[in-house]
Amino acid sequence: MENMIFCQSCGMPLGKDEDFGTTVDGTKNKDYCAYCYKDGEFTQDITMEGMIELCVPFMAEARKDMTAEMARKSMREWFPSLKSWKTS
Repeated sequence: MENMIFCQSCGMPLGKDEDFGTTVDGTKNKDYCAYCYKDGEFTQDITMEGMIELCVPFMAEARKDMTAEMARKSMREWFPSLKSWKTS
């Protein structure tokens, strides 16, 4: 898990080529997933809290040991360290 790459917007693990977003010239962007970043632009204008709410069901589904509230709490703690949401 320590060498895993995560989308710097939604936190999705990036393991396969098709997981990565793309730049304007179509090359893979190593910071963002295909759902968050396409053709050199973010796919949606969203706040960190909005992204968390969007991701809660996916995280809760992926982690059977995690409730929606646990997923929400985890993301609220983790997301501020991601590139898209860092304030400093």
